[in-house]
Amino acid sequence: MSATNILGLLGGLALFLYGMQMMSSGLESAAGNKMKEILERLTSNRFLGVIVGAAITAVIQSSSATTVMVVGFVNAGMMSLNQAVWIIMGANIGTTITGQLIALDVGAIAPIFAFLGVALIMFVKKPKIQYVGEIIAGLGVLFIGMNMMGDAMIPLRDYPPFINLMTRFSNPAVGIFAGMIFTAIIQSSSASVGILQTLALSGVISFRNSVFVLFGQNIGTCITAVLAAIGTERSAKRTTIIHLSFNIIGTIIFTVVCLTTPLTDIVADFSGANISKQIANMHTLFNITTTILLIPFGNYLAKLAVMILPEKAEEKEKQKHLKYLKSVDTGMDAVIGTSAMHLEGARKEIARMLDMAKMNVDRSFHAFIHADTAAIADVEERESYIDYLNKEISRAISKMMIHETNEKNSKNIGSYFEMTGNIERIGDHAVNICDYTNLLKDNQITFSKDAIQEMQEMRDICRQMFDRIKEAPENPKEWLQTVHESENFIDKKTDEFYENHLERIRKGQCNDEACVVFSELLTDFERIGDHLLNIGEEMAESSNKLEVA
Repeated sequence: MSATNILGLLGGLALFLYGMQMMSSGLESAAGNKMKEILERLTSNRFLGVIVGAAITAVIQSSSATTVMVVGFVNAGMMSLNQAVWIIMGANIGTTITGQLIALDVGAIAPIFAFLGVALIMFVKKPKIQYVGEIIAGLGVLFIGMNMMGDAMIPLRDYPPFINLMTRFSNPAVGIFAGMIFTAIIQSSSASVGILQTLALSGVISFRNSVFVLFGQNIGTCITAVLAAIGTERSAKRTTIIHLSFNIIGTIIFTVVCLTTPLTDIVADFSGANISKQIANMHTLFNITTTILLIPFGNYLAKLAVMILPEKAEEKEKQKHLKYLKSVDTGMDAVIGTSAMHLEGARKEIARMLDMAKMNVDRSFHAFIHADTAAIADVEERESYIDYLNKEISRAISKMMIHETNEKNSKNIGSYFEMTGNIERIGDHAVNICDYTNLLKDNQITFSKDAIQEMQEMRDICRQMFDRIKEAPENPKEWLQTVHESENFIDKKTDEFYENHLERIRKGQCNDEACVVFSELLTDFERIGDHLLNIGEEMAESSNKLEVA
């Protein structure tokens, strides 16, 4: 094989990979955000999950990209592990579309695609049209690269060392390993399958030997998701285990079937003489069949992932989850006898949410008083958890309201709605206070000793009112009166601190920026008191204490 052939092979490979990257980038730019929204809103319906996973992967031309998105959603708590299973199954089906496109053999008109796509990118200013141009150009460049690789590989058909290497792929283990390693290196099963099709079209590998390489390629594509899961929560790591398990199980099944049955010959006869089409059809058959076989066992794949990577107690607490409130079934049979249990779970979850808000208010004041920017990340992470609980508790409460017929329970449910909303807003004010910390650092703002003392007093007053809210309202009217007094005290202190603040301004003890920040802080302080009062009123109305058992 000459140097010209080697350069042609490398150049063709470069164009092939670049064309695929162009096409994927254009497709994702055109519709990527919508795809992410679809994934975020996905329900637990397994068939819908498979369809969505397949459709998205068919569009962005990469099962790895879809799996990486899923890893991110699971890590963020936006998708459960069981939902991820169906997306991954669908992604494996969607990734076969590239092989089918290649099998169409449109290489002769590839330059036209490339020219048309580049023309749209260069001469049309509308972003959406440019994205379409990028897709078309990428497709053209991809096929041009394939043609270059095919031409460069022709001499390999008569090159003894290469022929000897290809014949070894008849050994299933060698073929699977080779496909796995090669795909892991280039991090794209679509690309590696396309290269395999080019090798087959050049006559350097038979269809019978290529099927084992093909199976290994499905395992190798998981490497991208594995890399994406590094440094994530355990739930995200389990997503990659599911992806690996799916492809390993499929590879075992199809290897055994191909060795014991004439499946390879059947696919070859069905596909005709075009070996590229044969490989594409086997790839599609592999993923569709494996999905059909494993759909009934999807939840078991999730359980297997948990068994392989069990959850640690401290990690479980950190991971976003409902601790006391179980799934609420809106069926009438399920509601009867379980309403009280759901209400108790909701009460405990709200108490948990309130504890987080209290912690955030305390931490935010600490960050502000001590200019501790390191505490900001802790507050923001806990705020994300508060938002999650607000959403999930509200969703469960909505389901309870549909079928609840007991008047007292209905009143409690309505109160819980109001409580979660107010707690969430308290969390927002805590984040506001944290944000002021960055202003202090960026603008080198300082406060007088008197101002710092007042900030510390604000923090202590907030702590006291949170503790008051957590007390048991044995006598709701009397207890609510004490809550009102606490909120009035916050209002009184807000006015007092504001007057003191004005006096410091008159004396020139603080600059303009410090004045603005302190005024904003007072507003957040006063609003936290308002929301705590709202929570107290709802508690008194429902006569429920918020005490975690």
